[in-house]
Amino acid sequence: MTIREHSEQIEKNILSPSACLSVNTRGRLRQEEKCPVRTEFQRDRDRVIHCKSFRRLKHKTQVFLSPEGDHYRTRLTHTLEVAQIARTVARALRLNEDLTEAVSLAHDLGHTPFGHAGERALNSLCPGGFRHYEQSLRVVDKLEKNGMGLNLTYETRNGILCHTTGTQAETIEGRIVRIADRIAYINHDIDDALRAGVLSQRALPTEAVELLGSTTSGRINTLVIALIENSNENELSMGEEIQGVFDRLHRFMFASVYSNDSAKHEENKVPDLMSFLYEYFNRHPELLPEENKQTAVREGTERAVCDYLAGMTDRYAVEQFKSLFIPNSWVGYR
Repeated sequence: MTIREHSEQIEKNILSPSACLSVNTRGRLRQEEKCPVRTEFQRDRDRVIHCKSFRRLKHKTQVFLSPEGDHYRTRLTHTLEVAQIARTVARALRLNEDLTEAVSLAHDLGHTPFGHAGERALNSLCPGGFRHYEQSLRVVDKLEKNGMGLNLTYETRNGILCHTTGTQAETIEGRIVRIADRIAYINHDIDDALRAGVLSQRALPTEAVELLGSTTSGRINTLVIALIENSNENELSMGEEIQGVFDRLHRFMFASVYSNDSAKHEENKVPDLMSFLYEYFNRHPELLPEENKQTAVREGTERAVCDYLAGMTDRYAVEQFKSLFIPNSWVGYR
């Protein structure tokens, strides 16, 4: 028995009947020889961690654009917080932690620079629109490894595609990630908003503070425990009362932070910046990186430019804009 086979046997012995066993995966887009050490979902997780798109998340906005401070969340720290919450729930419910972690780590690989402002900008520019969860799947299927993709399992890919609104993931592990994503971003966005002075502790809804807790860790702990205690093998639930207050807290954040002019005023510059870059590279596809040029040949220039812009970090997008549209100082001979 190989180490992988031993791990697969442990899964069969200890996981819930509703868990997705790695041995039962529906497979990969391209068949591969199995690893003697790692299960299929462990391989997915490792491939995501080592890919370029994952590393770029550290310089992509979560909520606040280019904040002055080392403790504000980025898209990468958000991803790690989602993975931690999702794994805690999966372990408590005896579900597959490796699959849960793989989906968590990959769910935002296709996110744009400048957070959802960048996503809205690309959605208005790209033919057919732009949705970051679809782009995340495109990243792992087609864009990583010079067009070869990561060749992840069906279950991980399905969880990535279904991590936000709309169709639910087919596995309960994938559905956990959707809830963990929401728990993570609402609570860490409250923390960042308090740090930025956009919110005050007194402004938080009284019922949310009383029922969920007055601190980030307290609220996350309450929500995670509620999810574990109210869920069963087939259905995830926080319970009616906790869910109701959590939903109201979500609406409060949209009104007070996500739509706050003082917090988001810099986002007004994002559509023009993205539009300038989009139009410029569509006129000059010869300036695209080589892998994007290949996409242009296969799928058209607009698709290639969309991929290129979506993959940019905040600072790289700004640098590209400056180099293309802002004149450099000229120093002549003396």
